[in-house]
Amino acid sequence: MNDPQVLIGLSNPKSPTNVGAILRAAGCFNANAVRYTGTRHDRAAQFNTDTQKVNQRIPATRVESLLEPLPAGTQIVCIELVEGAVALPEFVHPQRALYVFGPEDGTLEQALIDRADAVVYIPTQGCLNLAATVNLVLYDRLCKDPQYARGDELIRRSRDTNNNVRIRGKPASQR
Repeated sequence: MNDPQVLIGLSNPKSPTNVGAILRAAGCFNANAVRYTGTRHDRAAQFNTDTQKVNQRIPATRVESLLEPLPAGTQIVCIELVEGAVALPEFVHPQRALYVFGPEDGTLEQALIDRADAVVYIPTQGCLNLAATVNLVLYDRLCKDPQYARGDELIRRSRDTNNNVRIRGKPASQR
C-alpha cells in the first residue's frame, strides 16, 4: 500500500473541453484514473483537448458514485470553496487520494463534503475553471513530493518534437 494512487473524481462535469484538459493533466502528473458522475459529459464527449491521447492509457469512467469502490487506504479530498477548508498551500497530500471536484456550474453535494477526509480550497479571488483547478491541485502535489522527477532527462522525455531550444552561456549550476 506504499505506492501512490491518484484518482480524480468529477461531479457531473458538463464541458468536454474541461474533461479533455483534465485527462491531459492526469497524464502529465501521473494520475491513475479519472471517474465522473452524471450524463452531461457523455452527451458531448470528444475529449477534444486531450491532445496527448491520455484517454487511451488512463481510464475516464462514468460511475454512479465517485466514492465507491475505492482502493484500500484511499483518502477522499474534496476541492471546494467551503468555509473552514484548508488552503492548498498548507495542505499535506495523502499517499493515496481521490480528489473530488465539483461541476463547472455548481458545487459539491453536502454528502460528499461530509464523507471527505479533507476539504481543500485554492486561495484565489473568485472561482477557477475546473480544468485549471485540477491542474493546480496536481501540480501542488508534485511540488510537495520530495521524490518528484526532475532534470534534463525529464525535459527531453516531456517536450514535444518542435521544442529544441537550449540555454546557452552559463552552466546549469550557475543559472
